[in-house]
Amino acid sequence: MPIKLIKVEKFINLPKAIIFDTDNTLYAYSPAHKLALNSVFIKAESLLDIKKDLFEKKFKEARCEVKNRIHNKASSHSRLLYIQRTIELLGFKTELLLTLDLEQTYWRTFLQSCKLYPNIRELLEMLNNLEIKTAIITDLNSQIQFRKIIFFGLEQYFDYVVTSEESGEDKPNKASFELVTRKLKLLPEDCWMIGDNIEADIKGGNNCGFITLHKYESNKAKSYEKIIPDASFNEFGSIIQLIKKISNGKEISI
Repeated sequence: MPIKLIKVEKFINLPKAIIFDTDNTLYAYSPAHKLALNSVFIKAESLLDIKKDLFEKKFKEARCEVKNRIHNKASSHSRLLYIQRTIELLGFKTELLLTLDLEQTYWRTFLQSCKLYPNIRELLEMLNNLEIKTAIITDLNSQIQFRKIIFFGLEQYFDYVVTSEESGEDKPNKASFELVTRKLKLLPEDCWMIGDNIEADIKGGNNCGFITLHKYESNKAKSYEKIIPDASFNEFGSIIQLIKKISNGKEISI
């Protein structure tokens, strides 16, 4: 499916920077997450001598509790906090070693299971050759997101990384968007924001004046209602082709 330019006039010139979300934008989050959770549930069943389904039920309760208490902060995504509270909800005291063990099990399985979407590395190489700056805006804590980028072998491609732990607020709050433009020393209108989440990435980018590109997963063109990106696509190869067209001065069509 080729890229759909909703606001063609935004794509006359190359951007001075392209900013990427991480989870579900650079790689498919859900398959790795499911495998990682399952590995935690199986290990907890053995170590705590409880049914896997019970641990899973209490984990869901713990996750909701943590999110409701912390709200839109990086720590609201913490697997460490989810697991700690799960164990407590099961009637145990705070089990530090077990909590750390299960959290490491989650992230070890997660990283081993996730794969980059096609053409990511080729796109980043192209941007580097064109001297277009690159950055990441991502929620969650810095250590975990840094580990993901390094695991993928992409650390050399990004000029800056901004996490919600650093900025203080999850997207779509303006904090991360404004911080990344200060680091890049660019105006928002000179930057493309690429992300999968309409509410977080596209709404946040639109509100801050970025040119927004929505990455969706299916092969069927996405329709929009209240939050409208400037473009939409489902394969990064189409971004490469768009940049080539703009670079070569070819006419851009919808």
